[in-house]
Amino acid sequence: MRRRTLLTAGLAVAASATITSTSAAAADEVSPQRSAGPDFVALLDAVVTAGAVSAIAEVREDTHVWRGGSGSAELGGHRAAPVAGRYRAGSVTKTLVATVVLQLADEGRLRLSDSVEHWLPGLVPGGRRITVRHLLQHMSGLFDYTSDLLPEPSAVLAIRSRTFQPVELVRIAVAHPPYFEPGTNQNYSNTDYILLGMIIDRAAGRSWRTEAERRILRPLGLRDTELPGASPRIAGPHAHVYIAAPDGVPVDVTTMNPTMAGAAGELISTTADLNRFFDTLLTPGCLLPTATLADMTDPRDTGFGLGLEVADLPTGRVFGHGGGGPGFLGLSFITADRARQITLTSAVWGGEPHAAAAAMLMAALGGCLI
Repeated sequence: MRRRTLLTAGLAVAASATITSTSAAAADEVSPQRSAGPDFVALLDAVVTAGAVSAIAEVREDTHVWRGGSGSAELGGHRAAPVAGRYRAGSVTKTLVATVVLQLADEGRLRLSDSVEHWLPGLVPGGRRITVRHLLQHMSGLFDYTSDLLPEPSAVLAIRSRTFQPVELVRIAVAHPPYFEPGTNQNYSNTDYILLGMIIDRAAGRSWRTEAERRILRPLGLRDTELPGASPRIAGPHAHVYIAAPDGVPVDVTTMNPTMAGAAGELISTTADLNRFFDTLLTPGCLLPTATLADMTDPRDTGFGLGLEVADLPTGRVFGHGGGGPGFLGLSFITADRARQITLTSAVWGGEPHAAAAAMLMAALGGCLI
């Protein structure tokens, strides 16, 4: 759930091969690795070699789709990582939440200029100066509650069965001084999206989970995607994730109460579902009107749109979001023309697979096939 530097690292990785496409039609088939272009099998294997138990990915170029897996579903096991398996997507949740907020704004249910105090009176000191737009773009200045709740990865072992209420997480945050005055700077804060979930609850009269399900998950047919609330298990095929106990022994933390993440990161999904979501989101008029989508994707020199990470690769702009948490690292990004995209997740153990994952991102999004 913490701020990732994966996309930034990707900008520094020189990918040895690249991809192109000619249109943004929806992917309609899964094909084996092409003989030309990047060797995605080797790139995914490199993620595991660099320090992951497993890694799975879906890469799309126009209507051509490649899906693959590397490593084992369990540490020390022999069962292959499930290529179509479900996994915790972490902060990719934020893009889903931001989309709902923007839809409510278009419907006149809230305004991006509304203050936190307007919707959640008395909860956040200085809340009159923090707007919904500040929250969307991580410009609130509010302390990131996860820095207190999870000062080190092994801290999750003491709380992984506990159910947190959103207000508890906000109170952890506001017990610390803010990083800066609202709107004057930017700092990635999970607290911002916990607050946005609460604002959706008030503005819509229904929970943010219900709104996301009825507005996005069901209409898009994302049947393998869920917002589990306090349910700790991942249903269906999935790989396991681990963290090191203080003595260095690996502990399986696949089963975990995700309320510690809530609207900032509780999403469970698949690579196929997330690619469909981002492709639809970036299609003007599907989930958002053209003008609203333009607002969402404008980074305003910050590297963040409204619920989106934005970066300019050598061959063009890309949009998406990273997602990490105890024992896992992932990403989902798409090019501005919707021609190419990648979703990848890995169960991190025994190393640092960030650079290898960034290399695969760059190979999938970063160039042209001659």
